[in-house]
Amino acid sequence: MRNILKPIVFLSLFLSIILAGCVVIGLPKTHPLKEKTIGGKGAAKVLIIDISGIITEDESGPDLFQEKPRITARVKEELEKASEDDAVKALILRINTPGGSVTSCDIISHEIKAFKKKSGIPVIAELMDTAASGGYYIASSADMIVAHPTTVTGSIGVISYSVNASGLLEKIGIANQTVKSGDKKDLGTPLRAMTDEERGILQSVVDSMYERFLDVIIEGRRGAIARDELKKIADGRIFTAEQALKLKLIDSIGYLDDAVEAAKEKAGVKEARVITYAPPSAYKSNIYSGLPISPAQVNLINIDSGLSKRFGTSFMYIWMP
Repeated sequence: MRNILKPIVFLSLFLSIILAGCVVIGLPKTHPLKEKTIGGKGAAKVLIIDISGIITEDESGPDLFQEKPRITARVKEELEKASEDDAVKALILRINTPGGSVTSCDIISHEIKAFKKKSGIPVIAELMDTAASGGYYIASSADMIVAHPTTVTGSIGVISYSVNASGLLEKIGIANQTVKSGDKKDLGTPLRAMTDEERGILQSVVDSMYERFLDVIIEGRRGAIARDELKKIADGRIFTAEQALKLKLIDSIGYLDDAVEAAKEKAGVKEARVITYAPPSAYKSNIYSGLPISPAQVNLINIDSGLSKRFGTSFMYIWMP
């Protein structure tokens, strides 16, 4: 009897793994962020906030042993913590991202503007390796934009990814049996070809979000570039730091140290401690120390290759060739 039960138990376990897609072991969650000094001296503080990676509301981890905190929540937490500290005299946004979802990028931009209005302290954006599309959208909310000499920026525009897999599905014998209340209800579905009318509807949404992108830049750059000049270069192309400076998309080219000095100058302080907020166990040795990603769960077996995620169309401020 035991010999019969063993393969049944094994099969049940195997099927549960296949159906669930993964086995998860819960580990302690992240703790509230703590202040860490990473350079400088004095009573005044210059805070560095990291905005890196693809900006979405996804909290899934990049590998088996890490989670990615929701960036909008983390940025808001850091801004609120800074606003309660009178010693924080300036803020540096260290941006290294190709962008992300339209809404997530807009939320971060909105929170930075609200922080500026509430605190009155200067905000400097330091563009690192890549600060494109949504990364530049967020940078536009700063009082000054400094780009690293080798930064890639720009890619101003909106993209909506969509595929038509109907031909492939037909070849393998899968038929579309969607039931809908109106003929536009499944607009953007990969299960059939898009009509010209539907393409026009999606294009109108993209165009509206594109105009909002331009509005944000014009507002943030405060007359540095005219709308007609901006529109000529806002076709999705990327720029080097030197090109961006000539086009008045940035204010200067420099390293993170230069951004710190600019922040102190704008804040009117000669000396300041450079700080960051991080989990208590995080090691921060200098201004280039990255944001640690704290483990929250271990995904032992990840069989789900993305098929369980939502099909359809999304709108992105992102550069992802």
